Formats: sequence, C-alpha cells, structure tokens
Amino acid sequence: MPPMTPPPDDVDAMAGRYARRAALSGLYDPLRPEVMQARHERQRVLAALLARHARQPLAELRLLEVGCGSGANLLELIALGFDPARLLANELLHDRVAAARARLPAAVTLLPGDAMALPVEHGSLDLVLQSTVFSSLLDAGFRTRLAARMWAWLKPGGAVIWYDFAFNNPRNADVQGMPMAEVRHLFPAATIDSRRVTLAPPLARSAARLHPVLPALLNTLPPLRTHRLAWIAKPDV
Repeated sequence: MPPMTPPPDDVDAMAGRYARRAALSGLYDPLRPEVMQARHERQRVLAALLARHARQPLAELRLLEVGCGSGANLLELIALGFDPARLLANELLHDRVAAARARLPAAVTLLPGDAMALPVEHGSLDLVLQSTVFSSLLDAGFRTRLAARMWAWLKPGGAVIWYDFAFNNPRNADVQGMPMAEVRHLFPAATIDSRRVTLAPPLARSAARLHPVLPALLNTLPPLRTHRLAWIAKPDV
C-alpha cells in the first residue's frame, strides 16, 4: 500500500491557505445577517438529512469531524442531540486546536495533527463530517487518499456528512470546487443524498447591505447556491 501521509509541503501549503482565509474572518462573523442566514439554512438541511437517514438516536452515534476549526460545527451537533463523549475533533492548525479545546466540552476527544495519521480504527465510526476541507486540498491525489481513509473509518451503513463548495471561485485560487462528479469519484461505492445550499457568499454580502432579509429571498433560487450538503452512505455489507 502506498504511503498515506501527504508530503510535508502539501500540509504546509494547506496551512498557508487556511491562514490566508483566517485573515478574512470578519466576513464570517456570525452576527452578520447573511452568515446567520446561511448557518440556519445549513442546520435545517442537516437536521432533515439526519432525520431521514440516521438509524440510531443521535446520542448513540460516534462521529469524527476532519478539520474541525474552532469547534463551531461540533457545538451545533451537540445542540441537535449528539453526545459529546462520542464526538472526535481533528484539526491541523495549532491555534485552531487551542480554540477548539477552549470551546468544546471536555468530553469531546480532540485529535490534533494530520488527519491521515490519526489513530482511528477502521470500521469504528458511524459518521465522518467534513466542512469545506476538500475544497482546500488542491492536490487530487491527497483528496483521494483522505476520502479513502474517511471511508475506511466508517462502519457498514455509516456515512460521510459533506459540506463544501460545488464550484470554483474565479477570485480565489485557494479553493477548488467539488462538483458532484468529483464527489462520486471520491466515494464510488456510496449512495449519495445531496442538497444545494448557501447563497453565493459575495452575492449574499452585497444583498445584506441592501436589506438583511434579501439574502434569504435570493437563496430561494437554487442556481444561486454555491455549496453542497450531502449524506454519503456506505453500504451495509
């Protein structure tokens, strides 16, 4: 089997891309109306996917988030009913690891470092979550290896919860859009239930300056949504 850990310069490059994104953190302030609207929409769609597909009570599911950042997604999952003691949080960047540890309940297991090197047993997880991680991985081979590792962690009948850009951003060379064809290539054995979500962020910001309700109105038009939220299910056998 070929080595699973990406070359160091790949990890460094990814860290650099995240650092440049962090410089724009004011654009993602949760008090901004367009950010709040996007978050609420994502929560509603995720809740619908969980209600449709989860085979056990949420508190019984073991979930790992790859690239958890400061822990915001995991806090939302806890609010939905996930048990902190069954949650695992992985993050590459040291400052985000510290932020996640400060925000998350002590019962959440924090796994810092490269996701490819995590000590997670194959077939031990019900769910693996990734949120805008793959669009930050510009090396196709790295994406394929990480997807295979996430797939191996899942139990039969488990699923990857996927939230990511569906399209390239011509103004941001640090982002690689993940069209459905790429998602299917990464998880060829999966059954996928996908929803288009999230009004294009530049459009949402411009609309919010005109009126805080306008982003929600524009988001009713599916062609203006730039992200995909998907349940990527592993067969039972």
